[in-house]
Amino acid sequence: MLLHEVKTLASAIQGQVVEMRRHLHAHPELSFQEEQTAAYLSEQLLHWGIKHQKGIGGYGISGLLQSGPHSDPCIALRAEMDALPIEEQNKVPYCSQNKGVMHACGHDVHMAALLGALFILNQLRSEWRGSIRFIFQPGEEQLPGGANFILESGVLELPKPRAIVAQHVFVDLRAGQVGFRSGRYMAASDELFFTLKGKGGHAADPQNTNNPIFAAAALLTALGHLRSELMQLDPPAILSIGTIRAGSATNIVPETAELSGTLRTLDEPARQKVVQRISSLIQQIQGKQHVQIDFFLKKGYPVLYNDERITELCRQAAAAYVGKDRVAELPVRMASEDFAFYLQKIPGCFYRLGVGNPERGIIHGVHTAAFDIDESALEIGSGLLAWITLVLLKYFNHDS
Repeated sequence: MLLHEVKTLASAIQGQVVEMRRHLHAHPELSFQEEQTAAYLSEQLLHWGIKHQKGIGGYGISGLLQSGPHSDPCIALRAEMDALPIEEQNKVPYCSQNKGVMHACGHDVHMAALLGALFILNQLRSEWRGSIRFIFQPGEEQLPGGANFILESGVLELPKPRAIVAQHVFVDLRAGQVGFRSGRYMAASDELFFTLKGKGGHAADPQNTNNPIFAAAALLTALGHLRSELMQLDPPAILSIGTIRAGSATNIVPETAELSGTLRTLDEPARQKVVQRISSLIQQIQGKQHVQIDFFLKKGYPVLYNDERITELCRQAAAAYVGKDRVAELPVRMASEDFAFYLQKIPGCFYRLGVGNPERGIIHGVHTAAFDIDESALEIGSGLLAWITLVLLKYFNHDS
């Protein structure tokens, strides 16, 4: 039985996958700087005789596994390569060796699991027909997102995948569990920048100055009221201010004040309406405070929308692989992911791989200095990704 073969191979390669994950974890690289990461991945692929191209969208890697006389149907698999600017606190043998850089979002896990899945699929090449486009993508953590550069490279055109799949660690689920959500799953994200220009001078001469800090306070208050409104919407939106910068001394009125923050929305019309509301607030405060406010929105990732048909196929595959009782329904998340760019072009599924283990203290979320995983999850990470791929290939072969 093919499912049994996948599980047997996933178990057989588990030790190697753990070793690969630990190497990648110990040698993290920041977004669009993943040169050594790419070299290591390429070395592993070459060792298994899996052909690929380097330098895709930066330091990205892509290749095509093929079996049978035709390249269609094609399924795409993606894993991210970059790490975060965080100093790791874990005291483990595989702790980051690069000061101030850490795989705190699990991309080391994603890469190792994809390598394991490719090993399994390559070993079972006589059991499937079609092609598997694999992508190791740089720069997921930094705008404009490495997904854009992968799409611009054209590797997803010939052949064009029928579906694209990615998995992501989730410490809220125990190792051994996986989670899915059809439709709208993750938020669009934008970065907001405000520069308020007043008139500087001596703090003892307020009649000759116009302090932009007071205008910044008025803007911050107005944005706070808007934030409360947005959280009551269905679906909700989130507006947060993360930085305030102004002034250099107690007796100097500064010329400028700066605010910056983030906007998270779950549909495009709401995204546009919120920006219009912000622009309206700016106009009001400029008039009342007699300052100039320059507003810049750096557009980020779109809403991540999981295709219902593909996600249901992936969910059924997961139930067969780990058991129905270990497949969870995920809530909407206001975090963002550049995998959403692929899903605007190709139907697909972004699902969660449980990696938590409260008994061992593995409870810390991504983007924290104490994030780690229960490495037993890597066997499911490799095997399930391979099994989902085989299920999708079989589906599209029958559908053709």
